[in-house]
Amino acid sequence: MSGQLRFEVLGPVRAWLGAAEVELGTPQQRAILGILLLRNGGVAMPEQLVAAIWGVTAPRAAGSTVRTYVSRLRRALGPVIESVGGGYALPTEPGTLDVTDFERLVNAAREARHTGDLTAEANLLRAALALWKGTPLAGVRGEYAEQERARLMQLRLAAVEDLAAADLELGRHAEAEAGLVPLVIEQPLRERPRELLMLALYRSGRQAEALAVYQEAQRLLSGELGLDPGPELREMQRRILKSDPSLAGPMAVHQPPAPQLVEPPMQLPPDLPAYTGRSGIAEEMVKALVPSATHVPMIGLTGVPGVGKTALAVHVGHQLAAQFPDGQFFADMAWPGKPMSGLLRGMGVPAGEVPDSLSERSALWRSLTADRKVLLVMDDVQDLERVKLLMPGPGGPVVILTSRQRWIGLPHVRWLKVDGLPEDESLALLETLVGAARVRAELADASRLAELTSGLPQVLHAIGARLASRPGWSLATAAQRLGRRQLEPQVIEGPYQTAMKALTPEQARAFRLLAVPDGPDITIPAAAAVLGLSIDDTAVLLDSLADVHLLEPGTSERYSFLGPVRAFARGRALTEDGEACCHEALVRLAKFYVATVRNASMECSPDPAGLTFENVDAAQAWLADSQEHLWTITAQTTGIPDAPADELAKVISSAWSEPVVQ
Repeated sequence: MSGQLRFEVLGPVRAWLGAAEVELGTPQQRAILGILLLRNGGVAMPEQLVAAIWGVTAPRAAGSTVRTYVSRLRRALGPVIESVGGGYALPTEPGTLDVTDFERLVNAAREARHTGDLTAEANLLRAALALWKGTPLAGVRGEYAEQERARLMQLRLAAVEDLAAADLELGRHAEAEAGLVPLVIEQPLRERPRELLMLALYRSGRQAEALAVYQEAQRLLSGELGLDPGPELREMQRRILKSDPSLAGPMAVHQPPAPQLVEPPMQLPPDLPAYTGRSGIAEEMVKALVPSATHVPMIGLTGVPGVGKTALAVHVGHQLAAQFPDGQFFADMAWPGKPMSGLLRGMGVPAGEVPDSLSERSALWRSLTADRKVLLVMDDVQDLERVKLLMPGPGGPVVILTSRQRWIGLPHVRWLKVDGLPEDESLALLETLVGAARVRAELADASRLAELTSGLPQVLHAIGARLASRPGWSLATAAQRLGRRQLEPQVIEGPYQTAMKALTPEQARAFRLLAVPDGPDITIPAAAAVLGLSIDDTAVLLDSLADVHLLEPGTSERYSFLGPVRAFARGRALTEDGEACCHEALVRLAKFYVATVRNASMECSPDPAGLTFENVDAAQAWLADSQEHLWTITAQTTGIPDAPADELAKVISSAWSEPVVQ
């Protein structure tokens, strides 16, 4: 064997011998290598490696398997893994492991700041961050890997923030903004990047955009966590509003034009370390996203808020990354800033050479991307015109969109709906979050959780996080708390709150009140009774809510809510419309059912307050389809003043005890 060994863990675990990459074998084998590298020469006992990789689900022969993996790694790498006191160690030399080089450069940058050499600090931090190739230990599972991954990600975030702060002190406002925008997208609730971005925008003469960054932070923190921005962020807003002279800082300067990029831009947020499910739709996306000489292939993902559209887009983007070596880009379309500027800078256009005109920027972007193997993810599309401006040129690029609704007017886009996870994938996700042994010990309650969450990953992640931090809780306890909306309501319901803000007052009222009646679904005439509107107006409202996936359309013009969405909408109905208004909606529905059951019995003249039927077969079919709904509303309206619960029970019993009049 010849050549120096080099290792990477700041991304997938990889190894090179000279210029050739070494084949490291199975994911578990790579995990063994990654754990030994992170110990930096420290000894890892076999039982520690078993626990780190398999945890409590370790197979009976796991110790023997570890020895086999180590033996195979030695054959691939040479005798670099040492046997020490019954365990294993892998010492590395300086310059051979990216994570130790990263930490060394970051420490040197801190020393440079202490001596006042800000230029050296910025250069050292840039060199450190250039070592990152994605999510650290990508593909390696286990508690130890998760802890190390979280630690390393925090170090990277701090380095990006420190670099932006140094650039701002050096007058490199545009460079600071370019580094901060992806970080704010990746960590929307982290406040220091927003504070620094506000300062960078203000110093670039973009006061309104700086204040928009604060408003977005305020909306997110309030909607998802029920919190106000912290004192540093509030102070930055106050100083910008007052045009505080001390914010001016040094005159803006630019570094010399950057040389041609050695590494392509990789702006995708990190992939989820334990991404679960969606294999079918992911495979469909991979097959469709093939560059074309004549057009730009596009996949559009829609679905209920919190279903995981962005996570799926990012996951597939990482799967395809190797096929798009000229760059992978991510644009948050809900971001109030100017994503085009960041995209152009990612393609190597110096900040000072970005055109002022939006049309000129769009034309330059198309020219730079035409015939290049580029992947672009446009997340949370809310404006069709912005999508058209950001479309790359043909001949190589592909695009993934995520949106709350389908957009008409985009050529070559294939829309796919992202549904909740099926039960088996929901259980698999819970196992990755709280441990397989815990889920299998309470399988019935785990299945109940999968049902209550409708397979929505965001809800499952919130439950998993709470269960992981509460080892004494049972899964039954989590299910009970979820049913009472006592389990992370801000996190679970944040996407629904955002979606509801985009509704018209009429749509929002319909969304809230239609969640009040119990039952599996609701027809358009029954919904019209709940809302007190005409059938035609109600049909339009229901279709508009289905378009943004707040209602699920079914067969025979029936509509339903996913469980977590119904719980949110009903809660908002009680707080915004009030209990009296909710009772009035139920009373209207009960009266509608009374009239319709009487009309179905055909014993008297038709009551215009209910549905009428052309013949006996139609009446009998309606009665058969509606039995569950009728008894459910009877039970729900019992005890409500002015509700005809007793009368409804009587006409239902009569309709089923006596044949419909021929």
